[in-house]
Amino acid sequence: MLTPFDLLVVAFYFCFLIAIGWFFRRAGHDSNEYFRGGGAMTWWMVGSSAFMGAFSAWTFTGAASLAYQNGFVVLVLYWANAVGFFFNWAYFAERCRQSRAVTALETVRQRLGAANEQVFTWLQVPFQILQAGIWLYGLAIFCAPVFGFELTTTIWVCGIVTVFVAAAGGTWAVVAGDFVQALVLVPVTLVAAVTAIVYIGGPAALMAKLPAGHWDVTGGAANFGVLWIAAVLMEKISNGNGLHQSSRYLCVRNGPDARRAALLSAVLFMVGSAVWFIPPFAARAGGVALGTFPGIANPAEMSYVVMAAKCLPAGLMGLLVTGIISSTLSSMDTGLNRNAGIFVRSFYLPVLRPRANERELVLAGRLSTLGFGLVIIGAALVYSTWRDLGVFRLMMNFSALVATPYAIPLFWALLVRRAPDWAAWSTIALCLLVGAGVSGLPKTAWAHGLEPGLLSSALTWAAAHDYIAITLANVLVGSAWFLGAAWLAPARWSPARRAEVEEFFRHVATPVPAEESSAVDDKRHLGVARMCFVYGGFVLVLALLAATWTGRAGLGFCGAFMVIVGALIRRSMLRRDPLPAPADLNR
Repeated sequence: MLTPFDLLVVAFYFCFLIAIGWFFRRAGHDSNEYFRGGGAMTWWMVGSSAFMGAFSAWTFTGAASLAYQNGFVVLVLYWANAVGFFFNWAYFAERCRQSRAVTALETVRQRLGAANEQVFTWLQVPFQILQAGIWLYGLAIFCAPVFGFELTTTIWVCGIVTVFVAAAGGTWAVVAGDFVQALVLVPVTLVAAVTAIVYIGGPAALMAKLPAGHWDVTGGAANFGVLWIAAVLMEKISNGNGLHQSSRYLCVRNGPDARRAALLSAVLFMVGSAVWFIPPFAARAGGVALGTFPGIANPAEMSYVVMAAKCLPAGLMGLLVTGIISSTLSSMDTGLNRNAGIFVRSFYLPVLRPRANERELVLAGRLSTLGFGLVIIGAALVYSTWRDLGVFRLMMNFSALVATPYAIPLFWALLVRRAPDWAAWSTIALCLLVGAGVSGLPKTAWAHGLEPGLLSSALTWAAAHDYIAITLANVLVGSAWFLGAAWLAPARWSPARRAEVEEFFRHVATPVPAEESSAVDDKRHLGVARMCFVYGGFVLVLALLAATWTGRAGLGFCGAFMVIVGALIRRSMLRRDPLPAPADLNR
């Protein structure tokens, strides 16, 4: 499916990623810089990284299959993500940055105590590994038929490159790499959308040829409906906000910059969702034959790439593939860096090596990144053997069963001051039990043997709508338990714990003053500008070599986009008056 011209683009992309890790290899003289960039990053780079880290190649496989089969209901998933980031902008982002922590789990310790820090550490790390494995598996589903590689080969190659970047350069390599990858993804998906519309005969032809049911944004004809929308909104808002997402914003200088980063992510999701699913819509409207692919259980998962292959000229297809790969690798490297920070700062330092110096902590961070990366690769290899379970269902059910129970107490902990510490871990335990019950009970012999009636109908509905049932049950029961504990059994802290909690809420409500803000790292941001020039220049050279005018125009647009952004970064860095760096590195 790829020409030698396209393969050259893909090869350059992987070499470029490795170069990013090498360029930032010295950006880790202490754990504060290695795990959060020393708080010296600009809001636009952090916002782009948060955007890229919030989705994966699953968007172009599992979600594309939903767009192809059921239409505009797929937009609910991404509008809900945008709503979650708007909540970040309105409340959570600023307060998370003002916690003045280095990692997200340090905010958990400040708010909920050391015991909860350990509980959430040993839930967060394996949960995020399992989720990253799903992302990598989804990427392999996309890449294997495109490259003609085996699923396992694709998993190993993509996994190893990502682990190297995250381990070598820490947060600076992760965030800078995510930013540059966003500059690849945005223009090339726009070009893919435009060429798909042209291929199908224009916007009017696209709208006329889509099945009538595709226009129902509730997906009622496909058994999604209003309850599904409510479940998605609850999941995205709770999972996207709260203390566990502090890591997104700890890299910026202050609270206002955190809000700007959140707003940028929300806008990018709104715009992206309007563009990403045009190719699968066009494939359905045009009756494009999807064919069969080895290892792909659901051919609709390849609707995006099949349509793009019909529309895009040589070179642009390779650039699109790299953009889609980047959507997963950026999520993976972000998760790896967060997990390493959590393990080192919340377990290795306080439990194993309380006297460890900063050099040792950075080394522990690199080694843990490598270890977690290998486990993620192993998880993806296991998922690849589950051929009867599509990526869409795997991702949705994982969020409902695992991610939501973890997120609920951390969402409310930032809003409710009087909740006792035990409310957090007990909420997770209760939600895991509820999710297991709602998921498993309808499948038991006892449930199948019930006489027809209200209970039997409810269990049958829950079995057919497992994501909705699990999510609604977890959010409603978990929230009721946490808030009930705060109301009926308000916290009776020791004087020391009360002082910690009061200090936490005083911090999150107090803006970071200018004298405590880190100076923006001009040198590394100028390095990001040079990366834009290199990548954009490479794409512009490809435009000169393209055989068709459509290829030249598309590649020229993508290359010019990156070069212009790089020039704007360089101009803003050279004209800016930096603040003096603060003495306290943990500000």
